[in-house]
Amino acid sequence: MRLIGFDPGLQRTGWGVVEAEAGRLRHLGHGVVTSAPRAALSVRLRELFEALSAVLDDWHPDEAAVEETFVNKNPTTTLRLGQARAVALLAPAMAAIPVAEYPPNLVKKAVVGSGHAQKQQVAMMVRTLLPTAGDVADDAADALAVAICHAHLRQTEERVRAAGGLG
Repeated sequence: MRLIGFDPGLQRTGWGVVEAEAGRLRHLGHGVVTSAPRAALSVRLRELFEALSAVLDDWHPDEAAVEETFVNKNPTTTLRLGQARAVALLAPAMAAIPVAEYPPNLVKKAVVGSGHAQKQQVAMMVRTLLPTAGDVADDAADALAVAICHAHLRQTEERVRAAGGLG
């Protein structure tokens, strides 16, 4: 199954694609899309939507996962992050791709083993779990971590369902 993870941001949104098969993960691609920092918000959101739609067209994922917004001290920053996150949810939804959402602490726990891991720890574990990814920028590493989290939780859900635990 091909999975894409998004780490949304208005200025930089990371994306990462993995293949999950028989309990194994394989890195397929990653990157960061940006918007023009001085453009109007509506233009930036359109740029983000178009760029994410192009990534989806290029990679044809079966499912998508998006990191939830954490509450920031600055309400304006939190609001803008929420708007970028909405675009990251909308782009796969418009392509009829199922979308899961995960809080940052769950992503960190699934990848590193600690919900309070630092960015460097997440990036190091992404490189360990996906050695062919090479050197990955922070936003793309976070997006790959979201995809890894989704793959792990999806696999667990399938095992529980197979055991008759979920309807």
